[in-house]
Formats: sequence, C-alpha cells, structure tokens
Amino acid sequence: MSVRVSRRAMIRTGLAAAAGASGLAAAALASRYGLIPPDHGDLFGIGETLTYGSQRVLMATRSMAREFSRSEISPVAPINGNPPESDDYQQLLAREFSTWRLVVDGLVAKPASFSLVDLRALPSRTQITHQACEEGWSFIAEWGGAPLSTVLDLVRVRPEARWVVFYPFDEYWDSIDIVEARHPQTLLAYSMNGGDLTTGHGAPLRLRVPRQLGYKSIKYLSRITLVDSLDGVENGKGSFSPEIGYSWYAGI
Repeated sequence: MSVRVSRRAMIRTGLAAAAGASGLAAAALASRYGLIPPDHGDLFGIGETLTYGSQRVLMATRSMAREFSRSEISPVAPINGNPPESDDYQQLLAREFSTWRLVVDGLVAKPASFSLVDLRALPSRTQITHQACEEGWSFIAEWGGAPLSTVLDLVRVRPEARWVVFYPFDEYWDSIDIVEARHPQTLLAYSMNGGDLTTGHGAPLRLRVPRQLGYKSIKYLSRITLVDSLDGVENGKGSFSPEIGYSWYAGI
C-alpha cells in the first residue's frame, strides 16, 4: 500500500471516528489536513467543517453528478433573479458581448483574458445535468462550454493556489476549491440547450458546478482569480452566500 493511500485511509477513519466522538475533534482533524471551509467561523461551523472535510476525503475526484438523456431535458428552465443593471454590463449586452473579456489572474504564471471567440475555440464539453435550487425548484438542461480545468492549464496555476474566486457583474461572487475547479464536470458554460446562453441564464458566461447546489453556478462572469487564502477576499467567508444564510460549501 502506498503512502498516499495509507494517508487517505487514515483521514477517512479519523474523520468517521471523530464525528462519533466529538464535532470539535472532527474540526481539529480537518484543520490538520487543510479541510476547513472558509465559513467555518459561523454558527454551524463545526458541522460545515465535518461535511466539507468528509466530502473531500471520500468523493474529491471520483464522484460524478448524474448526467441525463436529451429526452429528460426540462420543458421549462426557471430564471432566478434579474440580469445586472450596471452600466458596464448593459453596454456589453448592447454590443452582444463582442467586447467582453474574461480575466483570469492571481496565482498564475500567465495571466490572461479570453473573449467568447477564444473560449469557443477551446476543446468543449456538453453535459445534461440537474440544476437544483436551494429554494426547492429545479430543472434539467444541456450545458456546453469549456472545462474550467482547460483554462486553468492555459494560465498555469501556481502550486500554492488553493481557491478559485469568481467575480460576476452583480454582487453574487463566490469561490470553489481547486479540487472542484479541476473536476471534469466543472464547466465555463456559454451555451444552453443547443443555443447561446440567454441573458436570464447568465450570458455571456456562467460557471456550472453540477456537484453543488445551483447558487454555486455563478452567472454573468467577469473575472476569475486564484488565491492561496480567502481570509482577505471580500468578507473572508469565500462567498456572498453566507451573508444571506447559505453555506459556502453546497455539495449534493
């Protein structure tokens, strides 16, 4: 048995034992292996830590969100919220996003910006996955775009980068860890159900994280930044979501 496998087995066993014995012990063990979510200081921090740590140990890369057939695509895809009203977004919309660019910077060797043409020229992937909203509604749709991992490879992410922060044209910024970012189903989506992404669903580009609840799939992307810590980023909790009562980690 390799050292890597032995360590994984040790963490798995330790987390399970700690969960039965003490939430505090579980949090301490998660801390030892860097499995602490950025909102761990909130009211339910110990539970959030145990959930995130256990998920990462048991299903970090192997688990896949279910993918459906075309016949199962929902006839209606609800829209949650309105497009950004900011002048910069409205000007881009008026130009049909011809001057839009996605900036990717931070802890990368080659910061870059990508137009929609650039992104469409990259190897693409389609997936028919379930969008589950925390408010109870959901739908199945086909999403097309560039795997986020492809873009991260192009900018050459530095080894110390642990978190990927997404800034949209509205206030609903968010982040995911590097493991989720490199998962094969995590997508920078520019199409939906065979057509261009609509304004209501996040045009020109949105994140799709099918292994987490819908609010993690940030719409209206403007910039992606790689960081080694979320402590000094915005509210320090890794997302806008904890401010409105949702967890940073939304695994399903």
